[in-house]
Amino acid sequence: MKEWTQISTDLEVKNDNKYVPPEDALKTAATPTNTSAPLKIEWTNSHNPRAQYYVYRHFAEIQDLRANDIREFNMLWNGVAMSPDPEIPTKLEVNTIYSQSPRICDEGKCNFQLIRTNRSTLPPLLNAFEVYTVIQFPQSETNESDVNAIKNIGITYALSRINWQGDPCFPLHLRWDGLNCSNTNMSMPPRITTLNLSSSGLNGNIAAFIQSLTQLETLDLSNNNLTGEVPDFLGNMKSLLFINLSGNNLNGSIPQALQKKGLELSVEGNPRLCLSDSCRKPPKKKFPVAIVASVASAALVIAVLILFLVLRKKKSTIGKGIHLQPPEEVTFANKNRRRFTYSEVLQMTNNLQRELGKGGFGKVYHGTVNGSEQVAVKVLSQSSTQGDKEFKAEVDLLLRVHHTNLVSLVGYCYEGDHLALIYEFLPNGDLKQHLSGKGGKSIINWSIRLRIALEAALGLEYLHIGCKPPMVHRDVKTANILLDENFKAKLADFGLSRSFQGGCESQELTVIAGTPGYLDPEYYRTNRLAEKSDVYSFGIVLLEMITNQPVINQTSENSLITQWVGFQINRGDIHEIMDPNLGKDYDINSAWRALELAMSCANPSSLNRPSMSQVIHELKECIACENTGISKNRGLESQEMNVDLDTSVVPMAR
Repeated sequence: MKEWTQISTDLEVKNDNKYVPPEDALKTAATPTNTSAPLKIEWTNSHNPRAQYYVYRHFAEIQDLRANDIREFNMLWNGVAMSPDPEIPTKLEVNTIYSQSPRICDEGKCNFQLIRTNRSTLPPLLNAFEVYTVIQFPQSETNESDVNAIKNIGITYALSRINWQGDPCFPLHLRWDGLNCSNTNMSMPPRITTLNLSSSGLNGNIAAFIQSLTQLETLDLSNNNLTGEVPDFLGNMKSLLFINLSGNNLNGSIPQALQKKGLELSVEGNPRLCLSDSCRKPPKKKFPVAIVASVASAALVIAVLILFLVLRKKKSTIGKGIHLQPPEEVTFANKNRRRFTYSEVLQMTNNLQRELGKGGFGKVYHGTVNGSEQVAVKVLSQSSTQGDKEFKAEVDLLLRVHHTNLVSLVGYCYEGDHLALIYEFLPNGDLKQHLSGKGGKSIINWSIRLRIALEAALGLEYLHIGCKPPMVHRDVKTANILLDENFKAKLADFGLSRSFQGGCESQELTVIAGTPGYLDPEYYRTNRLAEKSDVYSFGIVLLEMITNQPVINQTSENSLITQWVGFQINRGDIHEIMDPNLGKDYDINSAWRALELAMSCANPSSLNRPSMSQVIHELKECIACENTGISKNRGLESQEMNVDLDTSVVPMAR
């Protein structure tokens, strides 16, 4: 006779904790065939009688009980009660109970029992049972920075290899697929020396996290669908002796650093990759580009030059005075927005009484139109470095664009020397205030930051591909991302916006404009305008949202935010990078994905930056990852044994 009887249900069993047994397992359960007998699970480990075990038990009531029915039972391990209180399964809702410390069997004989209590009318029930054996490793754990790097590479490429769990290098028979490790000294943490992801279905650029594997000797990324340029950092990895990039779709030229003697490089099967010297980029002559690994002095040169240029322009403008075109010479493509007189501007702002902020154009005041509609009124200052050209550019753009993530124009004033722009009023101010908490503003959480980033990206994408001709904003920064009453993001300040030739750089040389720190170094160097300039600025914005670090910090050795983040990435601790105000209340996978996206946007080379459409896709993935992480980590509070587990020892949830 069978000792167990199986019961099942077609109804869904709710699981609110992070331990995720298969759904089919939760819909079934075992009960003893003899309803008065205990439900037993027994095994013998003669090879290792002193083995230690972690035991996970999953219970859910899947039968309809009558009014007087009670299912209640105790759990015993080798005859000893595992808990002082009996277990009563919850109807169609799983409860997971786990061991606080490892358990040992008597001389290798293990006996687990569920025994009904005296008042129980029904036999015990068990939906799923998991046992993990503790393995003692004589070797040290793999170097922490290597572990973080390989995990982030797996996240970047969405790898789902079954054995990429636990320690990457040890034990040897459980070493992760595609890796080799150094193990010459058992007392030293092993290092990853080989990474073989050949024919793994990889897409996108070569992941920047690879450079954190500083002891890597062999790298094989062949026969995938990798795109973009071969990154310079590969040539800076001193231990690297063999690189196989063949059979991909890489483009551009091979960095000179990869031509070093003793390095074996294989790149055949990349039809867009240039192999000859004639197509390699000429050396840069004037200004160094601020890259993650650049020295602080080079970064300071760029920052000082930009500040000098902006201050010189401002000084010359003030000296000469502002000369406005006659009003009749200013024409706009659309007359649907209202034109106000200056007296009406003074009336709606109560004589410019309530100041909301200040920018390059002038001060912004609170106002009211039609007695109830709140507006923000930007009035040109006579000392402003911007004049009628920027005024006309902003009005002309806002008259013909309509997007939910762009600030809408209510009207304008152009009367003699009096210029003003009247916008919709956004009561939550700008993003920069909420990151710093200044002015009594709340500090927004990670989920809202991701949504704000997505909405700002949608606004930029509309400018880049939704406008005819396409537009580039040129001054994307946290101070120009405004928030409505529901924290919905809207891009503002289009005075520097310009059209460009869709799909390529503008052929017209433009006067350098933008904000130091957010300004694309390639645009600064070449004077050529492209949508990827906005992508760079957006990358800096995203880094600011992630870290809450200053964009330029003159007191730090790593003065630019990209340098600071690059330094922290090499240390491999995401918590040291994330804004401490978030209190670690975020999904780590979501945070790493956002960080990787931000750094790719802020790549010194525009060719290696994603488009805004690609940015939007990746941000949606980050949000989905964050939502999934939140739902999986919810519900632990309801478990009977809620303890802080040492994850280096205790088995992790799936």
